[in-house]
Amino acid sequence: MTAKRVLSEHRTLPSGRLVADILLHAATRCNSLEPQILGELQTAFADALSAKAAFVTLTGDGRHFSTGGDVEAFHEAGDRYGYAERLVGQLQAIVGGMLASNAIIVAAAQGATTGGSAGLLFAADLVIMSEDAFLQPYYAEVGFAPDGGWCALLPERIGAGRALAVQLENRRIPARDALAFGIANRIVPADQLQSALAETVERLDADHVVDAMIAAKRLVWDEGRLDQIANRLAAEHAAFCAEIVKPGTERGMARFLSAL
Repeated sequence: MTAKRVLSEHRTLPSGRLVADILLHAATRCNSLEPQILGELQTAFADALSAKAAFVTLTGDGRHFSTGGDVEAFHEAGDRYGYAERLVGQLQAIVGGMLASNAIIVAAAQGATTGGSAGLLFAADLVIMSEDAFLQPYYAEVGFAPDGGWCALLPERIGAGRALAVQLENRRIPARDALAFGIANRIVPADQLQSALAETVERLDADHVVDAMIAAKRLVWDEGRLDQIANRLAAEHAAFCAEIVKPGTERGMARFLSAL
């Protein structure tokens, strides 16, 4: 039997409210995104929302939060278009669902968050990063079109011009810049990341009216904005699938893998 790559646990806070703790549990693969981990992540989020969790935490095992799509898996796929259509479709559905959910989602990231995995941070309501953490797209280097919200969501956070420059230059966004840009809300030493996550959820639960927080989320991510984001995520999906079958992408993947 294949080992689970996402672990999820529900627990009750002192207030009686429910929190769902979701862990990307594939450290030996750097929590890279492939069909199994994304399918299990979809299920974990669905279970949390079905249980009416007031809070959801999202973390990753090991040195890195997640290194995005597995380039080797894309390169070796017999039907690259079909593989991309399935995988990116899963990711885009998760990102859109996080924005539309009636739960406060708090993510904590260490090490690298690259490629489409960054969408899990872009779509979280609050993000805590360790001091060593960074985001980086890698799309132009590999030859992929951006997915996960790098074009659909990041411009909302940092502006269209800056978001495009990050893509064109494959610019790394260290934790301190993520905080300045509004991608992250807090930076802590790596050994304090989990305690900071727990403290944040406990403080929100104790000091804030949860219904008011959810109302604010629904007003920010209202129907009109969610429709716009859904259209942009769909455009990312279509562009990714179109690019994955081009000769330039084949060369980019081969060059990227040979440098590893």
